[in-house]
Amino acid sequence: MADNNFVDYVKIYCKSGKGGAGSVHFRRDRLSAKGGPDGGDGGQGGSIILRGNKQMWTLLPLKFRKHVAAGDGENGKGAQKTGSNGEDIILEVPLGTVAKDFESFEVLFEISEHNEEKVLLQGGMGGLGNVNFKSSTNRTPQYAQPGTPGKEKTRILELKLLADIGLVGFPNVGKSTLLAAITAAKPKIANYEFTTLVPNLGIVKYRDNRSFVMADIPGIIEKAHQGKGLGLRFLRHIERNSVLLFIIPADAEDINNQYRILINELKEHNPELLDKPKFVAISKSDLIDEELKQMIEKELNFGDIPFMFFSAITGENLIELKDELWKIMNQ
Repeated sequence: MADNNFVDYVKIYCKSGKGGAGSVHFRRDRLSAKGGPDGGDGGQGGSIILRGNKQMWTLLPLKFRKHVAAGDGENGKGAQKTGSNGEDIILEVPLGTVAKDFESFEVLFEISEHNEEKVLLQGGMGGLGNVNFKSSTNRTPQYAQPGTPGKEKTRILELKLLADIGLVGFPNVGKSTLLAAITAAKPKIANYEFTTLVPNLGIVKYRDNRSFVMADIPGIIEKAHQGKGLGLRFLRHIERNSVLLFIIPADAEDINNQYRILINELKEHNPELLDKPKFVAISKSDLIDEELKQMIEKELNFGDIPFMFFSAITGENLIELKDELWKIMNQ
């Protein structure tokens, strides 16, 4: 997934169409020189609508579409003819797209199914023509409703990636190396923090032609839930992963503490994340010998969460790790 092609955040100025005015009109023909009211209703203003598209994986097509305006509804006409509705604007987005209000940051809705449509900004209502106001006491109403105006709002669209396995860990702990080792993905790998600035997806081939999707989430740091290190942008991608795979390096100063920090960041961001199945993988096991590994293993404390040492460089336990992940996914 190329960095410059993956866009998970866009801000769009939206303007919905105004409703058409109702018509003040009276029937006039050879048989009725002074016919009754027959003014038609105004058309509805166009709305701006989001539609889910399972073939899309990025908000890139909307990155440079800063302004979106729907069509106005037409005014009503005589002979009770309703004005045409304004043209809706339909924006196709990937599944997992969340719409928010720019001013309040209120979550409006999430698109989660293919072809699902939800209104991002409603168009104005068409006004009623004067035929609607005829009564026994007023047979020639001289008024009709104006259409309601359209709305102007700035909306935020954020994407949350969907994957079977989400890699969770600090920067530079071996997440991208693992993804590259067991999938065909080619993430950027280097020995410094925040090499990964956008999520990377890879398909893990498993036994009997089965497979599952793994997402390399950019590194989380302490206080990420407060926005530190672009944490909020990274954390939301974890929400749509089925299983959380925590990656902690074997040469970390305190493996247990790293795990506690990661768990706390997820809890502060969204407590429901802690309900997801979890597994801890101790990376870079090629850097320690068997004796040290056994010493570390005795000190590990992840509660009832299973763990495993592995090395993406030497291939140690990679097959066993895939077996464990498959088993957790299908429990």
